[in-house]
Amino acid sequence: MLSHIVEVADQPLVPITGLSKSALDAWRAEQPPEAAAWTRAVGFTAEPGAVALVPDGEGGLGRVLVGIGDPMRPWDVAGLPFALPKAVYAIEGSGVDGDAAALGWALGGYRFDRYKKSDREPAQLVWPSGCDRAAVANAAEGTAFVRDLVNTPANDMGPAELAEVAEGLADRFGAEIAVTVGEDLLAANYPLIHAVGRASARAPRLIDLRWGPVDAPKVTVVGKGVCFDSGGLDLKPAGAMLAMKKDMGGGAHALGLARMIMTAALPVRLRVLVPAVENFVSAESFRPLDVLPSRKGLTVEIGNTDAEGRLVLADALADADTEAPALLIDFATLTGAARVALGGDLPALFSNQDGLATALLDASRGVGDPLWHMPLWQDYAQKLKSPVADLNNTGEGGLAGAIVAALFLDRFVSAATPWVHLDVFAWNQADRPGRPKGGEAMGLRAAFELVRRRFAAG
Repeated sequence: MLSHIVEVADQPLVPITGLSKSALDAWRAEQPPEAAAWTRAVGFTAEPGAVALVPDGEGGLGRVLVGIGDPMRPWDVAGLPFALPKAVYAIEGSGVDGDAAALGWALGGYRFDRYKKSDREPAQLVWPSGCDRAAVANAAEGTAFVRDLVNTPANDMGPAELAEVAEGLADRFGAEIAVTVGEDLLAANYPLIHAVGRASARAPRLIDLRWGPVDAPKVTVVGKGVCFDSGGLDLKPAGAMLAMKKDMGGGAHALGLARMIMTAALPVRLRVLVPAVENFVSAESFRPLDVLPSRKGLTVEIGNTDAEGRLVLADALADADTEAPALLIDFATLTGAARVALGGDLPALFSNQDGLATALLDASRGVGDPLWHMPLWQDYAQKLKSPVADLNNTGEGGLAGAIVAALFLDRFVSAATPWVHLDVFAWNQADRPGRPKGGEAMGLRAAFELVRRRFAAG
């Protein structure tokens, strides 16, 4: 992932100068007249991400100018690895943030090449001076890890394969792992996970990874691992299934966050729970208006079989909650309503503690990984009422769908447990610098920063 960021170069370096719009005129005033005239002739205005190639007077490339924001964001330079001629570059400039530049370069060089190889290698960058290389590498590799999992099609990333990924992490970092499979889910009291996954020939399972000192603060991460979602008997139309390989994006984020925490050796007792299932159609499918038991003891009437993610999360959250963790985070590609409200780039953040939500928002701003706080508006909990069960899995009327889904999950978490729910899209709908179309990590760096600040800073 970081092979295109190098320690030293065996050839002359091409300088890249990062310029904000406010710094452009001062820079031009310090340059030879021909260089300043060239930047005007090519229309370079230092808009973030804008690029100008400056010739050296001998038919070669003398310098690259790139527009950067104030403050600089990784995306300002993320288009350069594939836009620039193959060479080794060094970035400079008074407004350049070395960490942001290196992270942007790393993410800009990402390609999902499991099935189709890239037609060229990205240009290389020398590590910027003063850069926190370990932190950049952890963030870049964690992001690529999530992207790769989400991009892998369901035929190669089913429940068993997702468990194998978790087992690989456990082996690498010396973690404990248990995987409960198929009918054993019923014996272990995970009835909702079993009900959702039982229709598939690929057995459902619960991945349970533990790492770190047993006396350290408990941090538990739960991720929705629906490896493919047909909608069940409430079948999705064909167009709505096209991106459903990404419905395990929450599980990918949970494992990605675990990878980052273990790589950084944060002083926590980490637990990761990923219910890995396929929501399929067969004679074993659960049905609309079925009433299902849950691990917590609450009964759930099924209003729609396509609202399955909250069901598998409910059992996992109920289990996590019994250990009273110091922090409980879940990631899920849970609702289209969150996307309607906030678009694809902005995950919805819900929390049962406003102070915790504020802390996570501060962390997200600190690392440039945006989130938006949405309310757990308890007046809407009445939408989950059922005449025959403790609650229904869908709300009446179709309004406030993201909030209602979060309120469903809220029923499985104690008020005393500090809990954050992130409703993420996990997908880029179009190519942008550093963010190619396909799987994406959203809120991952923000969540890591929250854990770091709470349990490792100072």
